[in-house]
Amino acid sequence: MLTPTIEQALNEQVNAELYSAYLYLAMAAYFSDRDLEGFSHWMNMQSQEELGHALKFYAFINERGGKNTLKAIEAPPSSWDSPTSVFEAVLEHEQKVTAMINNLVDLAIAEKDHATNIFLQWFVTEQVEEEASVNAVLQKLKLLGKDGGGLFMIDRELAGRASACPCSQPTA
Repeated sequence: MLTPTIEQALNEQVNAELYSAYLYLAMAAYFSDRDLEGFSHWMNMQSQEELGHALKFYAFINERGGKNTLKAIEAPPSSWDSPTSVFEAVLEHEQKVTAMINNLVDLAIAEKDHATNIFLQWFVTEQVEEEASVNAVLQKLKLLGKDGGGLFMIDRELAGRASACPCSQPTA
């Protein structure tokens, strides 16, 4: 059984993960509007992954006898200055999510909720991977600067990202 404090914190994380999915969907639309379909595809896959994270938290709350309390999702931004600025925003966002997950772990430890702590360890590892994959794309974008040919090559590379979740994939 979840304590009220843990239940509230997990519900806030569901909202944060849904916002992440919404944010990455907005970024996918931004790229699609600029005919960067590989970038758009990458962001669509990222959006699906974040939705999967929200559903993991949702299911865990249910499994532990808690109550899911869904709240409004804040509207994400819809425009950025460049592909590089998009990925800078993604890295910043993922670092914020990492801090949120770390705070949840700290709370689970303080509440002596071992089951929640164990559940959260998957997300701790996932956030390391998230930050690394975003940073890899960001570093490539910084290397090429405003080179359109390089942007085309990265776009093609990002188009090959496979879905991380078994749910259906939207077309780019």
